[in-house]
Amino acid sequence: MIDKNQNKQENPPTELEECKKLCDEYLAGWQREKADFINYKKEAGKRTEELVDFVKVQWVLELLRIVDNFDRAIQHKPSEEGALNWAKGVEMIDSQLKEFLKSEGVQEVKALGEKFNPEFHEAVEQQESDSEKSGEIVEVLEKGYTLNNKLIRPAKVKVTK
Repeated sequence: MIDKNQNKQENPPTELEECKKLCDEYLAGWQREKADFINYKKEAGKRTEELVDFVKVQWVLELLRIVDNFDRAIQHKPSEEGALNWAKGVEMIDSQLKEFLKSEGVQEVKALGEKFNPEFHEAVEQQESDSEKSGEIVEVLEKGYTLNNKLIRPAKVKVTK
């Protein structure tokens, strides 16, 4: 005859072994998934870097076209007779550069005659003035720019006291 107590003692170790085996399977699966995720993150980071490099190359190539035009203009700096046409050519190159920047979302920060705004302007100098209102920008020393409506460089300005 089989003793019920003896049967109960044999089952727990078997259930425990099955539980441990299942636990080991889950752990191994989790470890594989973790390794896969780490590899995915590395791969995604590498792709992002490659994309950033590609975009930089496109920007540089576009800017190099403009730099080449400036080089040509400087090489052909004229005597006084052709200075007017040369100056017009340089202005065209300047316009080309500004159009490229505008097409890429770069905009100049409005400053001259505006009220000083520390979010967009950096006061480099103050000057006394009776005619202008206090805090008004009277001179732009260095233009500021935004890229896609986000400030990338504040305008350096002279402000009235």
